[in-house]
Amino acid sequence: MANDPGQATTHKWVVTGTVLTGTIMAVLDSSIVNVALPDMSGTLGVTIEEITWVVTAYILAQVIVMPITGLLASRFGRKRFYQASVLLFTGASMACGLAHSLASMVVFRVLQGFGGGVLLTVSQAILRESFPPEEQGLAMGLYGLGAVLAPAFGPTLGGWITDQYSWPWIFYINVPIGIINTILVSRFIEDPPYLVRTKGYVDWSGLGLLVVGLGAFQLMLEEGERNDWFESTFITRLAVVAAVGLVMFVWRELKAEQPAVNLRILRNISFSSATALGGVLGLALNGSLFLLPVFLQNLLGFNAMQSGVTLMPRSLAMAVLMPIGGRFYNRLGPRLLVGSGLLVAAYGFYTMSRLTTAVGYWDLFWPQLWQGVGFSLIFVALSTAALSTIPKPRMTAATGLYNVVRQVMGSVGIAIAATTLSSSTTRYHVILSQDAGMSMVGRQRLASLVQGMMAQGADMYTATAQARRVLDGIITRQAAVLAYNHVFVLVSSLFVLGFPLVFLLRRGTPGEDVEIPVD
Repeated sequence: MANDPGQATTHKWVVTGTVLTGTIMAVLDSSIVNVALPDMSGTLGVTIEEITWVVTAYILAQVIVMPITGLLASRFGRKRFYQASVLLFTGASMACGLAHSLASMVVFRVLQGFGGGVLLTVSQAILRESFPPEEQGLAMGLYGLGAVLAPAFGPTLGGWITDQYSWPWIFYINVPIGIINTILVSRFIEDPPYLVRTKGYVDWSGLGLLVVGLGAFQLMLEEGERNDWFESTFITRLAVVAAVGLVMFVWRELKAEQPAVNLRILRNISFSSATALGGVLGLALNGSLFLLPVFLQNLLGFNAMQSGVTLMPRSLAMAVLMPIGGRFYNRLGPRLLVGSGLLVAAYGFYTMSRLTTAVGYWDLFWPQLWQGVGFSLIFVALSTAALSTIPKPRMTAATGLYNVVRQVMGSVGIAIAATTLSSSTTRYHVILSQDAGMSMVGRQRLASLVQGMMAQGADMYTATAQARRVLDGIITRQAAVLAYNHVFVLVSSLFVLGFPLVFLLRRGTPGEDVEIPVD
């Protein structure tokens, strides 16, 4: 790279390809394994509930390492640290494919998650420095292609690889890509001239509290739904540990002269507002990516490939519009782009709150297209605005904070979506059952089913029991549809509620860093 990281370099497109490859690998491996879990559980001889630790371990490791990437990069040198992370991710990927027990698989996924968390965070900082100020929006648009699109394509790609070959190949494909990526990093990535290497004191207390607090919170989110949340002693204890650990962590880092995680960056109102909106985006995106495939497969009977194709409009809209949105950033500014994106995304989710069991491809096409447009406008402008007022020496630390909030809120989104879907389904089932028992239409439907069963040879008692089971199945199905619609309305409302934060966003002056009081 050139000596001046604020200027475009002759190798900027090679650098872009290098760091985007790392980003895509890291993000893809958080979702590509989901459809392979049944095959993995059979091979490793564990239950479906136990095999979910393969997903949990990776996300948990990513969340823990993201906030401390700034500390580690300054201690070991950013290029060396990034290259070591690529090697760690690649080696752990090979080990995951060769794993023959759940314990070894979880250990290797933790190592892979540590490497992947670094790739995600440092890649964003490198990309920002590789482009001149007037192209910062384009840089974040390119980063968004990897960070947002990879989870959308992951399940489809994972299903295809698992069907055509076997589940270890979802890990093996990282190996040749990782080797090439390592070579490119050694050739084209350099430490920025402003990087100050630090030695000596390490805030071990802050690091310990971060690992305990954030780790317990992430684990609570991952395991809460399966353990009935606070009905479980295990989840309750995790919540207590997370609350105490995170409160003590914040207190420690604000008091420490050399904190492990510089939370004082959050004094920058523009950065903290953009980070909060990034959390809203992560919550909505991950929650919806969880909900819609489940709806398609459980209620409409789609397979993984058909679900992936149906989800394609949103992904294609983001792929086309993110680079375009980046080019409009300097002209329109973050407030107009993010504000418009929030409203468009809210509209897209609201139109999806009219689902029925008879929906077709085009009924889902337009809502997803609007969501893709909204996400594109939000992500590019938000990522650019979040970092535009951050001094370059704080860039890696800032990207770590920004990404960990988005990652954690994504897990919160999945947990809230799953819990709300379950509770809403139960509530609507009770309401519909009461209506069916009291209404003329419900009684006529039951009588018709009983007559149909008796016509096939069943006696009155058996026919009535069978008819009630059939009617209950219909009610359950309709209750689930209403629950999905309810959750999509909530997601739509979330975008509207986040709108006031738009007015706190700032656009940094092109060509210079806006110094802020972060110490």
